[in-house]
Amino acid sequence: MKEFRTELIPSVSASPIGLRDKVFTIGSCFADEIGNHLVENKFKVWNNQFGTIYNPSSIHQSLLFALENTFPSPESYLQNDGLHLNYGLHSSYSSTNRQELEDKIKDSIAEANEFLANSNRIIITYGTAFVYRLKSNNAIVANCHKIPSLNFTKSLLTEKEIVESFQELYSKLKLVNSKYKIVLTVSPVRHLKDTLELNSLSKSILRVVCHSIANQFSDVEYFPAYEILLDDLRDYRFYKTDRLHPTEEAVEYIWERFVTSYFDEPSKKFLNEWKEIEKDLRHRPFHPKSENHQKFLNAVLGRLEIMNNTIDLSNEIQTLKSKISEIQNPSSRIQ
Repeated sequence: MKEFRTELIPSVSASPIGLRDKVFTIGSCFADEIGNHLVENKFKVWNNQFGTIYNPSSIHQSLLFALENTFPSPESYLQNDGLHLNYGLHSSYSSTNRQELEDKIKDSIAEANEFLANSNRIIITYGTAFVYRLKSNNAIVANCHKIPSLNFTKSLLTEKEIVESFQELYSKLKLVNSKYKIVLTVSPVRHLKDTLELNSLSKSILRVVCHSIANQFSDVEYFPAYEILLDDLRDYRFYKTDRLHPTEEAVEYIWERFVTSYFDEPSKKFLNEWKEIEKDLRHRPFHPKSENHQKFLNAVLGRLEIMNNTIDLSNEIQTLKSKISEIQNPSSRIQ
């Protein structure tokens, strides 16, 4: 029988992710998708908490903020529509009070610095090679914050500019922790505001950049999320109604490919076991007070306590113990 599909099987990582690894994700909205799956599966993750950032220059700058515990310059703050914002960060960093915003940014960077100092995995997702520069000082911004376009000039980063920016970041990362392993991805989400033609140009630059960097540094690898959606799945049924963002099913498929490529065997075993546990925890019985259901809950609790020796499941254990106690002693339930 003929094959009617080009299936993409990513190569297996030379440095697979283990259960004890701490993962720092940053970049476009696709970094959130991978990060969310890691969080849901109980990995220790700093999940893109600077907010969505699309261009490599701003992504690298945000990583440097976290690495060096440094903060955006005073000139990078602005006001728009009654809110204080910062050109270097997502609009989720906003406040009606300038000092409150500065404190929020400093706290977030301090948390990122602490996590990054103790992590060994970084996942970077590039979204676009286009950047916007402030006309006033030529600085690249991570977010225009709905400021009129006449205040910016739009340009396309070259492969050379992005690679050199990464090289600077990489050398500083290695000074802090020589064991960092980095995974690069290109977001499969298309930027229609650039037009399809220019989006294709932008993505091609990002793809060449990832290839160049991965070839230059042995501890940097590329995961083909972009190719999996566009060339493997290759069908609008895997896109949301905006025809730009992948559906939940598509993200799940890409996640499964990521697991196959980037997780060691103990991690894969845990993921399979945790999937079954989650299913059991969501179970809603017809007769919750029945003896069979209580046996079921205690069996699940026993499995959680065994798995807790491998990864922290203390919250789930405590929640289930409370549930069992409420069933056995209804009067103990908090009113």
